[in-house]
Amino acid sequence: MAKESDQRTVSVYFYIPNIIGYIRVVMNIVAFSICFSNKLLFAILYFISFACDALDGWFARKFNQVSTFGAVLDMITDRVSTACLLMILSQLYRPGLVFMSLLGLDIASHWLQMYSTFLSGQASHKDVKDKSNLLLRAYYKHRPFMAFCCVGSEVLYIILFLLHEHPSGSIIDVCVNAVRSNIVLAVPLFLSAFGCAIKQAVNVIQMMTAADVCVLYDMEREKKQ
Repeated sequence: MAKESDQRTVSVYFYIPNIIGYIRVVMNIVAFSICFSNKLLFAILYFISFACDALDGWFARKFNQVSTFGAVLDMITDRVSTACLLMILSQLYRPGLVFMSLLGLDIASHWLQMYSTFLSGQASHKDVKDKSNLLLRAYYKHRPFMAFCCVGSEVLYIILFLLHEHPSGSIIDVCVNAVRSNIVLAVPLFLSAFGCAIKQAVNVIQMMTAADVCVLYDMEREKKQ
């Protein structure tokens, strides 16, 4: 029995989507190690790692290799990589509190959602109840919509990182000057900012609904005592 358990444990570690997850971690480490010496290469590696988030999900479904470990690895990789980029942006732009607030919201929202998922006995943090908020339900039920919001957020952060040239620059000034010098840039900036705004709204709603689940769990537990 012990040998069977060990073999199953090892096999989960070496699921194809989990191997992709390890590669993503390595890519992010390399990307952030060169982020100031080679900004373009950083952006490419960071975005490829981000894109692989969809790839590992496809492999998990394709080969029936969905695992709790893979879901946790996926979320940790996403949250840590985004947090690192937001921390860098908070030092490059003023007011830096904007990016630190986004970092805190991102972590709090996803952590509460993951924890409330286990409390409610759901299989995935992406499983939302029918009575959930309309925007939250649309976000998790429609993959193209979720992809637009997630890609928009990450692309906006990457663009802001690439545009920055002077210490303690203003976000608005940098974006306005960039659009003035290249009007074509206005399109990706607007679309990514729009997607990012929706994602932040989803994060706020997700945090509130997940907190409600935790509170209801406590209330139900008190009734049984």
